[in-house]
Amino acid sequence: MAKNILIVDDSALIRSVLSGIINSDARFHVADRAVDGVEALELLRKKSYDAVVLDINMPRMSGLDLLKTLQKERISARVMIASTDTREGAKITMDCLELGAMDFIHKPDNTSDCRSEDFVRSFIETLAAVAEAKAPDSQVFTVDALKTADSVSKLAEKHASRISGKRIVAIASSTGGPRALQSVIPLLPGRLKAPVVMVQHMPVGFTASLAERLDSLSELSIKEAAEGDVLQDGHVYLSKGGAHMNVVSHHGKSMIHYTDEPTREGVKPCANYMYESLRDAPFDEVVCVVMTGMGSDGTEGIKHLKEQKKVHVISQNAESCTVYGMPKAVATAGLSDVVVPLSEIAQEIILRVGVR
Repeated sequence: MAKNILIVDDSALIRSVLSGIINSDARFHVADRAVDGVEALELLRKKSYDAVVLDINMPRMSGLDLLKTLQKERISARVMIASTDTREGAKITMDCLELGAMDFIHKPDNTSDCRSEDFVRSFIETLAAVAEAKAPDSQVFTVDALKTADSVSKLAEKHASRISGKRIVAIASSTGGPRALQSVIPLLPGRLKAPVVMVQHMPVGFTASLAERLDSLSELSIKEAAEGDVLQDGHVYLSKGGAHMNVVSHHGKSMIHYTDEPTREGVKPCANYMYESLRDAPFDEVVCVVMTGMGSDGTEGIKHLKEQKKVHVISQNAESCTVYGMPKAVATAGLSDVVVPLSEIAQEIILRVGVR
C-alpha cells in the first residue's frame, strides 16, 4: 500500500510540482495538501500520515512554529523539511531538526530546477528514509543530562589505569543524526582522553551551524573541521559538507585533510573515507561509533580499517535509531563489538578511551 504524504507549502505551484514528484513513485501518495501551518495543524490533529513535507516560511504559521506546536501538543509526525530557507537559513534548519524534523532538502529557488533529475532523486530518497523512520519522541536535550556525564566520567576514572596508548573516536551518522548527536556529544567530558572526528551527512553550509549548536551544549570544544587542524584530546572535529574528511599524519601530528573525490555511498562527506584514512594514523586504537542513518556508509571503511588497526566498534541499536540503516549494515557485517541504545553511547565511549 502506498504511503500517505501531507504537503505543507504556501505556493500552489510548488504544491503541484511536489505532488507530481511524489505521486510518480508508486510507493507514495499525496493524501492532503495544506497552504500553511494552521491548515496542517488541523489536519495533523485529526489524521496521521506516513510523512509530512514541510516548508519553513509561510504566512499565519511557519514550519518552525508548527513543529513547536506539534511538540507542545505531543503530536507525533515524521517531518521532512523542503524549503528555500534551508541553505541560507542553516540555523533555522537546525532549530527544525532539534524540534523533531527528521531530515531536510534544499528546494531550488527556480521552480523548473525542482524537476531536475538530481533534485527528484534526492527528494525521493530523503522522503523514503523519513517515511520509513521511527516516529519521533518529544525529548530534547537539557543541561541536566550533564549530571549523567559527570557520573560516567567519574566511573571512567576508576578504570583509567587500564587504558593505555593513544586513542581516537570516529563517529558516523546521517538521518536523525543532528538530534541524536545532542544525546551523545554533550555527555562527553571536556577531559576526554582522545580527539573525536565526526561525519554527519549534510550538504554545504550546514555543518558549521550544527557544530556551533553542539559546542554551546558541551564541555568539549566542537568545531567544523578546517584544513590543517591538528587533532587534540577533548576536541571534536565535524566534517564540513561537500568534501571528504581524512586524517593524515605530518611530522608526528595527526591533521585534518579534505579531498574532493566524487560522492561515495551517494554522500559527501562520506564516513568510509574518514575510517580508511585512519589506517596509517598514529593511534593504538580507533573507537568507531556508527549511529542512526539510512544506507550503509561506514561499513566498508571500518572493514578496511580493521585490516590494519585495532578497532572497537560501538553501534546504535535498532530501537533508538530514527533510521536503522548504517548501524544495521555494520552489525550485519559482523563488525560491531557492542550494540547499545543511544542513551548509552557516551558512556561506552568514555569507558573505552578514559579521561585525562
